[in-house]
Amino acid sequence: MELGLALPVAGPQTSPETIVKVAREAERLGYAALWSFERLLRPLEKVELYGSQEIGLVPEFYRSTYEPLETLSYVAAATERIKLGTAVVVAPMHVPVVLARRFATLDQFSGGRAIAGLGQGWQQHEFDTANVPSSRKGARTEEFITAMRAAWGPDPVGHDGEFYRIAPSEVNPKPVQAHLPVLMAAFAPAAVKRAGRIADGLIPVASSAQDLRDTVSAFHKAALEAGRDPQDLAVVNQVPWPVPITREPIGEGRPFLGGSPRQIAEDLVAARESGATQVYFCTAQGLGLDEGLGAAEVDRWLESLGEVIEAADRLGVLAP
Repeated sequence: MELGLALPVAGPQTSPETIVKVAREAERLGYAALWSFERLLRPLEKVELYGSQEIGLVPEFYRSTYEPLETLSYVAAATERIKLGTAVVVAPMHVPVVLARRFATLDQFSGGRAIAGLGQGWQQHEFDTANVPSSRKGARTEEFITAMRAAWGPDPVGHDGEFYRIAPSEVNPKPVQAHLPVLMAAFAPAAVKRAGRIADGLIPVASSAQDLRDTVSAFHKAALEAGRDPQDLAVVNQVPWPVPITREPIGEGRPFLGGSPRQIAEDLVAARESGATQVYFCTAQGLGLDEGLGAAEVDRWLESLGEVIEAADRLGVLAP
């Protein structure tokens, strides 16, 4: 299993310098992937959060969020080996050919390290701002992936579907990778099944090993029903935030994948046994970003991440 890390791309005090520092140190420590995400805007009124029934304000650190592909292209120049993924870009906000070319450009500049993590979106204000209907967003996202993959394929490229059309054309550049992986964020059962049918991997946010196991089981079942081999598919579980990394062990009430490095490593064993091929941490977004992300907080966080990967290595979590 691999470990990944979300770049600190959101919050009023993050900066290109901080992002590059984290990226370089993550690569040095042995993390396998860096992840960025998209947030079009932060509404100033209460909304339905994350597609749930909960009504509230979108967290304040979304006030400022760096664009994911531009950020990853910048990071590509500062790193050599680490993979560069989005978790996630909201597919319906984009045009398939445009996004395909942007991912292909990242893949070219990074030497074949791009991962296209896509979601179908949840915030109505963003759909309204993009002038895109939020109805049938699952079907729209599925066709989006088909059209984007067509743009990555041999010329002439063409697609004629319900939501998107590409006239027979030359579309370049192409990715370095023969098959640029497309992962889908999915929470609802229908979305997990869709990912099993068409995606190269799943990005869940599991709050327990059992939750992860159930999600992976549904994902793999859908893949088998579609005639696909689950062993060929990735499961990149995002650690829910804010989940702490602590010096001392946490007792009762400890969250999954939180606590001391040893406790986290033990949970990583359970995550691997539950079907995860990668777990990525996004604790940076919980490091007091509303008050500012200072150098001391970044250094402390990176030190903790080094201790986590050492503990995971001692337990054999990172073994093939």
